[in-house]
Amino acid sequence: MTTFDLPDLGEGLTEATLLSWLVSEGEEIVIDQPIAEVETAKSAVEVPSPYAGVVKTLHGAVGDTLIVDEPLITVDTGDGADVPDGAGAQPYREEERAGTDPAAADEAGDTDDEGSGNVLIGYGTSSSAGGRRRRRKGDGKGSAVSEPASEPAAAVPEKALRVSSPLVRKLARQHGLALSSLRGSGPDGLIVRADVLAAADAGDPAEAPAARDSSESAPAPQSGAGAPAPGGLEIVERTPVTGMRRAVATKLSQSRREIPEATVWQDVDVTELMQLRAKLKATSAEGAPSILAFVGRFVLAGLAKYPELATRIDTDKSGEQEIVRFDGVNLGFAAQTEKGLVVPVIRHAERLSARGLHTEIGRIVGQARDGTLSGKELTGGTFTVNNYGVFGSDGATPIINHPEVAILGMGRILERPWAVDGELTVRQITTLTLAFDHRVCDGGTAGGFLNFVATCLQHPAGALADM
Repeated sequence: MTTFDLPDLGEGLTEATLLSWLVSEGEEIVIDQPIAEVETAKSAVEVPSPYAGVVKTLHGAVGDTLIVDEPLITVDTGDGADVPDGAGAQPYREEERAGTDPAAADEAGDTDDEGSGNVLIGYGTSSSAGGRRRRRKGDGKGSAVSEPASEPAAAVPEKALRVSSPLVRKLARQHGLALSSLRGSGPDGLIVRADVLAAADAGDPAEAPAARDSSESAPAPQSGAGAPAPGGLEIVERTPVTGMRRAVATKLSQSRREIPEATVWQDVDVTELMQLRAKLKATSAEGAPSILAFVGRFVLAGLAKYPELATRIDTDKSGEQEIVRFDGVNLGFAAQTEKGLVVPVIRHAERLSARGLHTEIGRIVGQARDGTLSGKELTGGTFTVNNYGVFGSDGATPIINHPEVAILGMGRILERPWAVDGELTVRQITTLTLAFDHRVCDGGTAGGFLNFVATCLQHPAGALADM
């Protein structure tokens, strides 16, 4: 038997919702056959099997939240050997196991007879489903080793808790729950997120930590709806930060931590651009590209002049950094969906005209809102454009989409008084904002790029003639 865990989904994603099983128990499958459809924080994807054989167990029901490295499917590969949970997914774990010391593992007692040695955070591996687990000395928590199932429970008071992931442990800490007091509902008593939330909702005082000082300056932690909060307010709801919301929070927090960000902005007269679009709508059978498509086209021309803003910073293990430049631009467009903010990417966008960008933007943004984009189209961006003007905002300070080094934001277009040739008149004005990573360039480059894009928007016909 071989158990295949949910593989790394990329881009920092740690969980997925099971949408459907594409195979059933007892069915014979082949290598790379899709076995399940899952929805990550970014898109719906099919998971292929790295093994051929007969499906013995499907770990999870439709609608369940699955955690990366948690068992997904058990397959009878016909080799007559039982492979423990997590040990079978070797094609997906080469990076995780890189640098391990086999000699040290042997010294600690990990042998082929006892288990895979591929110990996962939160739970260990064993040689059989019937074996018990205990903590190994050394790290306080350690990995799991086998011992006979017949040994009395009292003889193994330090038996390892079966917890689906570090996220479940963290959630338990946040709710003040002791994992040892929880009963797992997962396979073989595995403690999953639902178990922690159920215990938190029950609000059992026995599971809460020792009470702290009850003074207002150090209120005791509370859990559950209706619990008193500082200032006398009542908590009416707790919503776990999960899925796309957590993915967005993680990426934006990482951006703020790692990038020394600076911001420049400029008001732009786009009256001529609006007139050009109106003329194209009236005279062209193909209609007119959107404002966002024109902005994208001018941004790409600007990046050709100021390529520093479409690079990335690579940091090696010693802390040394390199600025990496690419052959082309993968242009991302921030899109608001029902599940949160995503940034679908147009690859090699520099090859497209304004009309081509218009078509691609419509396609990727539409699919992003439908949740049908592939993971490939949500990764690999080198520059992002964010049109927050559609939400009624005049301006903002956009956060760089890590690991990119710059993002251009655009506010709404408003009629404002504007001086033209010494005369005050009413023009259509928008505000462009550029946030950039000060490690890759200085204000001169950022300001030059922003002014170039602004000039193109002010005089679009002349700018397009040179593109």
